[in-house]
Amino acid sequence: MKLTKFSNLIMLGLALTFVVGGCKKKPQGVTQLPPGRVQPNNSDLGNAPGFNPHAADTSSTPGNIAFTGTGNEHLGWPENPEILKAETVYFEFDKSSIKSSEQAKLESVANYLKSNPSHAVRVEGNCDERGTEEYNRSLGERRALSAREHLVQLGIDPTRVDTVTYGEDKPAVSGHDEGAYAKNRRDDFVVLTPKQ
Repeated sequence: MKLTKFSNLIMLGLALTFVVGGCKKKPQGVTQLPPGRVQPNNSDLGNAPGFNPHAADTSSTPGNIAFTGTGNEHLGWPENPEILKAETVYFEFDKSSIKSSEQAKLESVANYLKSNPSHAVRVEGNCDERGTEEYNRSLGERRALSAREHLVQLGIDPTRVDTVTYGEDKPAVSGHDEGAYAKNRRDDFVVLTPKQ
């Protein structure tokens, strides 16, 4: 009887160890963020209970821009937003996944970087004005990181791709209708060239 109880306790302990320890497999293809940053969840927060895209957020300070990715290697490099202007990637409302219709633009960005191995690019994530400032910064960050992931999958060294989120702070067009919103939900690509 005592032996049965003892073996049951050992089995329970082993089961708990396995459940608590879980699988230690490292995920593949994940962009590493600098220390001190929390990796964003890949799911879009707009489906979260209680999310109201029209609610005002008074806790955020306008003008706070969140840089992610590598960033520091390219600070002060000359910037050219015109070279890849035609490759701006647009997103659906409250989404950060790249639409299949936009993937050719990322291939063009990757081809440019492959043809210009000394250049880097900054992906600027943007949102329309709906949603709180904090939420839009997070969504802009997820959009920029999504483009960065695609570029890495296309063979671009991740150290050549910086990301920044502007949230709703840099609209491409003004207006308060779906036409304007669609143009503001985007990733812009700014070419960075080495200092001379």
